[in-house]
Amino acid sequence: MIRVIVVDDSLFLRNSLVSLIEQDSEIKVAATARDGLDALRKIQAAPDDFDVVTLDVEMPNMNGLDTLKELMATVPLPVLMISSLTEQGAETTLRALELGALDFIPKSMEKDKDKETFGREIRQKIKSLSRRKIFVRLKYGLKNKAADKKADKVQPAKRSSVPVDYVQTPCKGPRDLVVIGVSTGGPPVVQKILSAMPADLPACILVAQHMPPAFTGPFARRLDSVSKISVSEAVDGDKFQRGHAYVCPGGKHIGIRLRGVLPQIAVTEEPKDALYKPTVNVLMSTAGKYMGRRTLGVMLTGMGNDGVEGAKVLVDNGGCLIAQDEASCVVYGMNKAVIDAKLANLILDADDIAKAVIDTVRG
Repeated sequence: MIRVIVVDDSLFLRNSLVSLIEQDSEIKVAATARDGLDALRKIQAAPDDFDVVTLDVEMPNMNGLDTLKELMATVPLPVLMISSLTEQGAETTLRALELGALDFIPKSMEKDKDKETFGREIRQKIKSLSRRKIFVRLKYGLKNKAADKKADKVQPAKRSSVPVDYVQTPCKGPRDLVVIGVSTGGPPVVQKILSAMPADLPACILVAQHMPPAFTGPFARRLDSVSKISVSEAVDGDKFQRGHAYVCPGGKHIGIRLRGVLPQIAVTEEPKDALYKPTVNVLMSTAGKYMGRRTLGVMLTGMGNDGVEGAKVLVDNGGCLIAQDEASCVVYGMNKAVIDAKLANLILDADDIAKAVIDTVRG
């Protein structure tokens, strides 16, 4: 049984969340809290009674970010942020992901259809995040020890999660296009990779991150502020620029088209029936079709298997693919799909991907 504590200052929303979450017999809401202080009291009194925390951002007495900081410093647990679909909500949520929250879900319960979709997604996310409880406790528990002057310096031990029988083949360069597919747990990893890129990176980067439309603009601006390369939200018809990364706008797809003999960035609404917008399949497949051996693909943490079909097109046309390993990702789904299909040339820890990208594009 997965035990959840729901933290929200609205009694109506707390009751609604409890009702939606407990529609799955494998999940139980073990407690609710009206604000951050109430939540910390209950969690610190019985830390082993909870597996996942759903945390609202705006609350009296102690807001979501302050609660998250204290939680990760004392009793780290997997946290799912409940955010508003606004630009301010997006910026706060992105900050929460940097502070240790594993994922977020925008509030969307105005219509019965929205409420049904929201309920299905929150139950799915809770199940995925619950599997990372030990990982979160190890990671932040050791961080807290290392920060203590009285304690010896302790770093989390890296462990390989590459399948024993998997044959890895180094990516050969140079390559001047990098395409990144990512979903749940992705923003901090994308930030880690892009912020490590040198200003003179001889490649253009395209990012398909599963994210609502209100979030991708703030996400791109945040990445731009911490990176030596330039980062912007992509616009249909943008030209490829070396040392520049383009983030696909939420609700649309990013890919590549040819204008004469020159490739350019395509931002479209097709396919409209895609389960994810953006879908990584469009990005990977068009990169393979039009750029082939010039392309390095990177598949990061994410729920489901979006991107595996596009990755096959990419690899079949001479593209190379790096997949994030299981041990360092929040959800072993999208990357697992390409690994299971034997499409990944390299399987790397999140900390090692940036160097591999730089080495490959430079050749």
